[in-house]
Amino acid sequence: MSHVLVTGANGFVGRALCRVLRDVGHTVTGLVRRAGQFENGVNEWVDASVDFAGLAAIWPDALQVDCVVHLAARVHVMREDAADPDAAFRATNVDGALRVAQAAWRHGVRRFVFVSSVKALAEGDSGRPLREDDPPAPQDAYGRSKLAAEQALVHYGQETGLDVVIVRPPLVYGPQVRANFLRLMDGIWKGLPLPLGSIDARRSLVYVENLADALMRCATDPRAARQCFHVADAEAPTVAELARSLGRHLQKPARLLPVPSGWLRLVGRLAGRTTHVDRLVGALQLDTARIRTVLDWQPPYSTDEGLAATARWYRSTH
Repeated sequence: MSHVLVTGANGFVGRALCRVLRDVGHTVTGLVRRAGQFENGVNEWVDASVDFAGLAAIWPDALQVDCVVHLAARVHVMREDAADPDAAFRATNVDGALRVAQAAWRHGVRRFVFVSSVKALAEGDSGRPLREDDPPAPQDAYGRSKLAAEQALVHYGQETGLDVVIVRPPLVYGPQVRANFLRLMDGIWKGLPLPLGSIDARRSLVYVENLADALMRCATDPRAARQCFHVADAEAPTVAELARSLGRHLQKPARLLPVPSGWLRLVGRLAGRTTHVDRLVGALQLDTARIRTVLDWQPPYSTDEGLAATARWYRSTH
């Protein structure tokens, strides 16, 4: 069994990953900024520094780790308030990630799994599922920072011999999900009419437990060495199908209005929210053949099972 260090271990994905690693017998240490964050069986390392400054110097002498999974990040935000968003994202997502990789290598770690995002590659699929080797064209500061981090880490790995594995998930959902996915559930729960009935573009997404399982494999399977993987559920529903499935599991049938996507794009332009609407009505599917072929990986849960679990959590809070 391996010893895996998880940064951002108290976050949405981090908690799921720590549980999966622990439950199959791996030793797990979570690197967090505040104490008292974990369930039994997960070791805690608290570092309150900004963007992992000085991490190499404070690395515990007794901490012998096989792999680091780097989840900590400045996440995509809907209402950006930084004067220079690119600089703010780069400070955490590029410089911070590189500091963790450097500290890990200095202290004997041989594999570094970087959790990136499909946004490092594109916002849409242009007619076919996105492959790992497609030319990157990120559209916002978050996506640009994730791509820059990928490139910096791969270069560092080539220089030192650190085994860098890149994982690009799409939208992640599950119990305790936030942001747009939670807003969609709120709208369905309240019975609001939603203009989603005619959106037929398919979008990949990944249940948090499926992503955690894939990350465990990337952290511990020798075949993952120096690979880049797209990870998603087996199904890629349309937005309308997603809303209807959530409504069924929430026991609140979704009220979907058949508004043509062209009308939604027009309203988006008039409201100055073109980018948000384009992301809603555009297709974004991921090709996951590489991880399925290289690691023989299959999502352990179907999308319907993931949505059911997410809806059960939501119902329990309302």
